[in-house]
Amino acid sequence: MDSEKSSGRRRCVSIWRKIRERGLTPANVISYGCLRIMQDGGRLLGTLRLLGKAAFLGVRVGPGVRAHGPVGLMRWPGSRIEIGAGCSFISSWRRATAATVLAPCRLRTFGPEARIVLGEGCELTGAALTARSTSITLGRQVMLAPNCIIVDSDFHAPWPPERRSLDPGLEHDAPVSIGDHAWLGMGCMVLKGVSIGHGAIIGAGSVVTRDVPPLCVAAGAPARVVRQLTPCEAAGLCVPPEEGLREAVDVGHAANVQSGGDMAARDGMAGE
Repeated sequence: MDSEKSSGRRRCVSIWRKIRERGLTPANVISYGCLRIMQDGGRLLGTLRLLGKAAFLGVRVGPGVRAHGPVGLMRWPGSRIEIGAGCSFISSWRRATAATVLAPCRLRTFGPEARIVLGEGCELTGAALTARSTSITLGRQVMLAPNCIIVDSDFHAPWPPERRSLDPGLEHDAPVSIGDHAWLGMGCMVLKGVSIGHGAIIGAGSVVTRDVPPLCVAAGAPARVVRQLTPCEAAGLCVPPEEGLREAVDVGHAANVQSGGDMAARDGMAGE
């Protein structure tokens, strides 16, 4: 007991010294304290809610999974949702950094054959994954920036037009696969039947309608390859040049303007 008290005193003294050394005002100290309480409390509560909901719904969750805020889980009977070890879900504006979170993370299956599998160490921020009749698979350490959407279906048959609202078009569904260490920027949409290679970077606001090769930067609507990562970048030995990433953003914006935001670049538009 005495050792615990001594350790607590030393920690308090250390914190006080840091405050004085950095010249922090009381307002700064209070602001930082409130921020830590909100973040740590939100993570604890969100993780407990996720684990409880997963156990109740039969969702497999690996060790070390964390959730900041609520996570929506909806598993159709007979379908499968698996969350790998060390995955992180950010569903709260208190934890999101560069953008607000429009809605909590959501994993949803719509049929007994559907499955969603997240590899180890994936990071999702306000992302929605919906598998209707096939699969959505994320490799290890895939990063989804705020408000990404991934679907395996158009949810309506594109033809004939007069039957779109009635025909679910199940025969058109196709699986989605995203390789290890891929990174999807803010507001990306990945449509059915797409395979994104390992290490690929998808620019913010892109609509991915066709396969993306490994170790490249792709952007636009529909997304197109802007450039390949250099061997140095691919090996993680150097930082990608800022000019290359800026080029991806510029090309993506130009493609969005040119296409008029048309997301029906293939045989149908995804939407419910």
